[in-house]
Amino acid sequence: MTLELKGRQLVPGRALGEAVFAEALSFYGDVDPNTGLLRDGRSVAGKVVVALRPRGSTVGSYVIYALRANGLAPAAIVMSRVDPIIVAGCVLASIPLVSEVPEDGLRSVKDGDLVEVLGDGRVVVHGHKY
Repeated sequence: MTLELKGRQLVPGRALGEAVFAEALSFYGDVDPNTGLLRDGRSVAGKVVVALRPRGSTVGSYVIYALRANGLAPAAIVMSRVDPIIVAGCVLASIPLVSEVPEDGLRSVKDGDLVEVLGDGRVVVHGHKY
């Protein structure tokens, strides 16, 4: 299965990695910047974080930056909607960010899918890596 999604590239860059999917994500509270782990134990380190929408506080941008400083940053973040906190964090940490990706397309992404961010707003889901 290969699926190509189109969004708006807000922070430049290309990336390739396994998907970690969340309906809503707060970097402050849901992600530990010292371990790179979500509350449920999944790691965001080196992964493409795929989420429908952000949830959280203004501290989120600093958590994203701390993930980079600790060598635990995601390879990219792909969302349907973002807020200025996510954008600022990705800019500070030089993490590729794609927004305005249709929710129905993002809902088809599963943990472990191989996701490629092409750098022009296109996101290709290559299917599960196994």
